[in-house]
Amino acid sequence: MIQKHAASSLHYDFRLEAGGALKSWAVPKGPSLDPRDKRLAMPVEDHPLSYGDFEGVIGPGYGAGEVIVWDTGQYRNLGEQPMEQAIEEGYAVFWLEGQKLRGGWSLRRIATGGDERWLLVKKRDEGADARRHPVSTRPESVKSGRTIEELREEQGG
Repeated sequence: MIQKHAASSLHYDFRLEAGGALKSWAVPKGPSLDPRDKRLAMPVEDHPLSYGDFEGVIGPGYGAGEVIVWDTGQYRNLGEQPMEQAIEEGYAVFWLEGQKLRGGWSLRRIATGGDERWLLVKKRDEGADARRHPVSTRPESVKSGRTIEELREEQGG
């Protein structure tokens, strides 16, 4: 699942279920359907599975801001090892069957240590389309239909 999160800066929280938790990366520009785009993905803390359908406002403190469920669906591991091990080793390849995103994707660690960074890349397949930009053309939640701006207005902000 992917949650659009208007915290100190707008980003997309890309989450994969592995090892009983949601492994998570913050993707500042959001996912791209163009295989030529390599999107920076910064790892963040794991989240419990129950957090997967959260939509609302996180109060003051770490992560404060509006959150919508931007996309949800199923994924299939395309790698040879379990997803948790693939993530630990720094390279995961998977097939998404989401409402907005479909097809093959990869996450590859490109830097380790205190400044760990990954790249999220769309594979060249039938789901790839450099002309489609779901981040800008489909800003709404797949859960409620609301946008971040509508959620903010509902909260009196």
